[in-house]
Amino acid sequence: MDGSTALGFLMADEQAPQARRALEALERGVPTFVPSHWALETANGLLMAERRKRITQADAAEALEILGQLPIETDDATGRRAAGETAGLARQYGLTIYDAAYLELALRRGAALATSDAALAKAARKAGVDVI
Repeated sequence: MDGSTALGFLMADEQAPQARRALEALERGVPTFVPSHWALETANGLLMAERRKRITQADAAEALEILGQLPIETDDATGRRAAGETAGLARQYGLTIYDAAYLELALRRGAALATSDAALAKAARKAGVDVI
């Protein structure tokens, strides 16, 4: 699950259908993995929404609390793979290293990728990864 997906079910003005499906899968107990930068990326998205007056500080704090309670596993190998597999995927598919980390994790875990990022979804499909 990438940051756009988490923001898609946390923020009232987004509520993207694919984000709701990802949340429902998470609630059903489907194992969910994220790269090590996911928490920072998601928290930053909430902070930007707060600065743009899309949400309040209390909304952001509540969303971070919700994220902390979800059964999401942070993958510790993300950083070690940045210069190798992840950089290779970033080059191959024209992704940022941050987005390539989601793709690398999905490939390594044999997992589907929940994203609303069009470029990342396109790259994932080309790499043979199912996209939620």
